This record gives sequence, structure tokens and C-alpha cells, in this order.
Amino acid sequence: MVRPPVDLSVNVGGLALRYPTLMGSGCYGTGAEFAPFADLSRIGAIVLKSATLAPRLGNAMPRLVHTPAGLLNAIGLQNPGIDWLVEHEIAALGGMPCPIVGSAAGFSVDEYAQVCGRLDASPEISAIELNISCPNVASEGETFACDANLTASVVRAARAATRKPLIVKLSPNVTDIAAIAREAERAGADALAVVNTVRGMAIDVERWEPRLGNVAGGLSGPAIRPIAVLAVYEVARAVRIPIVGQGGIANASDALEFILAGASAVGIGTANFLDPRVPERIAVELAEYLASRNLRAISEIVGRANAGFATPEQREGDAG
Repeated sequence: MVRPPVDLSVNVGGLALRYPTLMGSGCYGTGAEFAPFADLSRIGAIVLKSATLAPRLGNAMPRLVHTPAGLLNAIGLQNPGIDWLVEHEIAALGGMPCPIVGSAAGFSVDEYAQVCGRLDASPEISAIELNISCPNVASEGETFACDANLTASVVRAARAATRKPLIVKLSPNVTDIAAIAREAERAGADALAVVNTVRGMAIDVERWEPRLGNVAGGLSGPAIRPIAVLAVYEVARAVRIPIVGQGGIANASDALEFILAGASAVGIGTANFLDPRVPERIAVELAEYLASRNLRAISEIVGRANAGFATPEQREGDAG
């Protein structure tokens, strides 16, 4: 018997994707760097590195430290500034075989709004990630994501600056991520990215000093996956907007944990540094997994391991 094709398409707050895989901000460049090695038409979307209003040099070296089952980074939002990015990099992305998601960062509500406005005016950008949770910036990098009122303020400002799908990236370094998620939803977020990296540090035992120039950094990779899965599980019970689950995903089994917890799509970051074809392989394996269970669409299993998760049918009923 010939099985019907499996539908891996998803809709993340108005962002339509052929595949449920988003390449994490800062982990896939603009995609052009990976084009010789991977089929960009077989991934969901590429999230660009976060941009700020003014250029930033980033943190002091060293910025990367390998850890057991993970990676510590303290890049510090190095970027050429939103104007240069729009004019030189984003303008060259027309015709990409997958959607491009811009990422906005900032140090004030007004700065976030201005960056979102510049991204909104770029036709090459299909959606905007609001990075309110960078843990390796010395001042306000993570402040907005750690306070419900500040989260609401910055999301409202970003919402007023763009009509494009707005994906708010939350921090795991909080006491109650569900409360933050609810405020982001109320303020106008179309979707949530759960989660950013976990704060951590490493010490050189020979030199008796921190191994990162910034002292602390953000831990990513398989080491944080259980933390991220729980965060998705809790957020999915608190909000009705779609979730992009991320944190240590390297194969289809990892991705399925997030999807079953309540994520509609997944973000892949650190694993891309090891193999740029990871998202393609995950898509193939997800299709095989669904076909082996006579399921026709990835949407059929979203939240199936989460008793408090509202199904799409329940959401439509609530809206009516």
C-alpha cells in the first residue's frame, strides 16, 4: 500500500513554513554560507543574527568555550548595525529558497521599535524575532525578558512598529517563564521562541580565571535540552499562540520532544556548527516517524504529551 505524503508544513503566527525547522539566530549566517553544503529549500526558515540600532563590536575575547554536551558563547551582539545590515546583507537576500526572519535586539524600548521598523520595511524579511533575552550582554541584554512588565512594554512597542509576524524569544533564566509568556502574548506577540541560552560560566583551573572574556555566557547544545523542553511544556499550557521550541536539538527524536510538549516548530542552533545538513535530516526523519504511525501531518502530534495543551480545534472554538 502506498502511504499518502506527510505534511510537514506549519504556520508560526502567520509565518508559513514548508518545514518545521528554523535555523537559530547567529547559527546559520544569512544562509549563503551554507548553500554550498545544504539544500536551503528543505529547511523552514533562517533567523538572521540579531541586529541593534548602532554597530557593536561585541565582547572581549575569548568568546566561545566548549563544555560537556554544549557550548558557552559570549559574542555580545556583535553586528554592523541595522542600517548597514538592511542595505548590504538583507537587500541581497531576495529570491532565497526559504523565508528569512530578521532578529531585533536593543537596550531600550525605543531602540527595539526602531530596529523592528527597519526590518518591517524590508521586503526580504518575512517575520521578525524579538530578541529580548540575550544573556551575554553586560547591561540590559536580558532585562526585558526577566520582568513581565518590561516584556509587555517592549512587545507592545515592537507590535506597533511592524505588521509582520512577531516572534518573541524568551529567557530560561527566570522564575516563572509562563507568566512572562502570557504578558508577551497579551502585548501582541504572534509566536514565542522558547528558549534562549542558559546563563553559565567556565573557569580555567590553571590560570585561576574565567575562560570567557565576558566572564559569563550563554550555554547551548544538548546539555540544556531538558530545561528547554520543560519550558515549552509550561509555556504551552499558559498561552494560545504558537511556540518555536529550541535548545539542544540535534536529531528528530530531540525535535519530537519539543513538538509533543507543545511546540509547533523547532529552532536548530548549535548542531548546525557540526553539520549544516542537520535540519534536512530531521525533516526526513520526522516524515518517516509520522508515516510509520499512519499520521498525515506534523500538526497532529503538537502537544500530544501535554495534558494542559489546547489543540487547534479548541483554540478555534475559544476564538468563536
